[in-house]
Amino acid sequence: MADVKQLPTRNEVPETLKWDLTQIFATDAAWTDAYHQIESKLQQVPSHKGHLAESPEQLAAGVAYLLDVYHELENVDVYASLKQEQDTSDQAAQGLAAQANDLVAKVASALAWFQPEVLAIPEKTLSEWLDTNELKPFKHFFEDLDRARDHTLPADQEALLAGAGDIFQASAKTFGVLDNADLEFPIVKDEAGNDVRLTQGVYGVLLQSTDRSVRGAAFKQLYKVYKQFQNTFASTLSSNVKAHNYTARVHHYPTARAAALAENNIPESVYDTLVEEVNNHLDLLHRYVSLRKRILGVDHLHSYDLYTPITGDSPLSYTYPEAQQEALRALSVMGPDYVSHVQEAFDNRWVDVVETKGKRSGAFSSGVYDTNPYILLNWQDNLEELFTLVHEMGHSIHSYYTRHNQPYQYGDYSIFVAEIASTTNENTLTQYLLDNNDDPKVRAYVLNHYLDGFKGTVYRQTQFAEFEHWIHQEDAAGHPLTASRMSDFYGKLNQTYYGKDLTPDPEIALEWSRIPHFYYNYYVFQYATGFAAASTLSHGITSHQPGALDHYLDFLKAGSSQYPLDVMKMAGVDMTKPDYLRRAFDVFEQRLNEFETLIDNSQK
Repeated sequence: MADVKQLPTRNEVPETLKWDLTQIFATDAAWTDAYHQIESKLQQVPSHKGHLAESPEQLAAGVAYLLDVYHELENVDVYASLKQEQDTSDQAAQGLAAQANDLVAKVASALAWFQPEVLAIPEKTLSEWLDTNELKPFKHFFEDLDRARDHTLPADQEALLAGAGDIFQASAKTFGVLDNADLEFPIVKDEAGNDVRLTQGVYGVLLQSTDRSVRGAAFKQLYKVYKQFQNTFASTLSSNVKAHNYTARVHHYPTARAAALAENNIPESVYDTLVEEVNNHLDLLHRYVSLRKRILGVDHLHSYDLYTPITGDSPLSYTYPEAQQEALRALSVMGPDYVSHVQEAFDNRWVDVVETKGKRSGAFSSGVYDTNPYILLNWQDNLEELFTLVHEMGHSIHSYYTRHNQPYQYGDYSIFVAEIASTTNENTLTQYLLDNNDDPKVRAYVLNHYLDGFKGTVYRQTQFAEFEHWIHQEDAAGHPLTASRMSDFYGKLNQTYYGKDLTPDPEIALEWSRIPHFYYNYYVFQYATGFAAASTLSHGITSHQPGALDHYLDFLKAGSSQYPLDVMKMAGVDMTKPDYLRRAFDVFEQRLNEFETLIDNSQK
């Protein structure tokens, strides 16, 4: 048998293609010193606990202490996390991550008294104090804290829950280790007939293959492994849902969804409006699926046919250096200051590029207030990876602007707006490619990519959101979340979304078992709302509407200094209404129309 293509180890990758974590801590020993310093700082709790209500000065000293501890804890936690993510099989890194998790739980428990003690201060008194010089810098911080007044338990009970935080996360961590490190996928053939070891990254590439036998085999072989462990994955997901429902219930929230959305002051109606509007526009998705079936010329369209470019092989591909330059050109519309920070990311090793053995699958942007906003990739030379690069760069530049324009207490942004900056970059890249390519083949390919991206981000993530809400409701109602019940519901939901032209493959019913975002607690819906909002923002920027870029940069700099819906209104998008979603569907329909025209013309 021919040699099987294997992933390189981390040591085989050039340093320039790996992120530089020494900019956080020079050595693991320095990390350990910081770890112990945080433990020492916890000894100062008695000098603040029980004194917050004595005066504005005491409250100011208490919040400064709290933020200082968490400020240092973030550095310790993110270093350990990134070390583990770069090689999930590295036992030394696993040890650091376990220590960091223990410290996070210890700090949360030791400081759990803070919020209940603040909320024990009478509302009138607290309101008056927030206008004093000592507390003005923290006014929104405390106003946000005060929203949880009816959902905060006595300090000793909050301490117990905080101390159990690592336990509540156990099933998600088990899923992560199993999915990223322990599962071994079989060997399959690539388009050239070479034997390749199936991995999450390789699967994504093979699923886009124009050779149907290649993508079909990858699809079936991947899900064969997940089927083998379906009951284990049902157990980890069910346990995670139970943790969400339990913590929501003890904090007196009506549902886990209400609790999750309350963190960002998002009404549940925003979630329901998304689901309603997407279901109202499923006809467009069905039309696109039907078109895909017609273009591919197949009697039966399968789930593994949904990702291959229906215009054939990509006329665009990029090595990583080429993608860097294309990203800089595409994002130049954001202005010279924005682009300078993108270049800084490339020049200063913010990006971990190469897929290596044991590395976490997928891509993400990470980092904390004092660190670079790092990016993890698993690079493949295709157009999709260019979109991934600008997507994650959107997160990282958002983080950069926030941390350089806000004090620590407001130096992060809410999860709800997190996907808006990233997908604004994606939409901007799409417009750039369309503006700079007249070749009908290239335009058709880019339009197909956009339509697929919209399908995957707005439609698919809303499908995920429906499933996520269903599993939480089912558990709350006392119904067991077995693998068979989840697969049955997911399979039917998938068919509703994609319509009669998609053949119901039994494997796709197991898709829930491999989606890490189901462990994130009502995260996925924000991909869809974010992409839709980004359509409006990107259109304003790329069409050079007066003030659009300045408003957008102000949004990037706002951090958590305002509630996320207010930040978005400042940027020009009201996400409490369905209008922004409808505008996004209008763009989808317009580009679907153009794509259909190009296809029809090419077949004349």
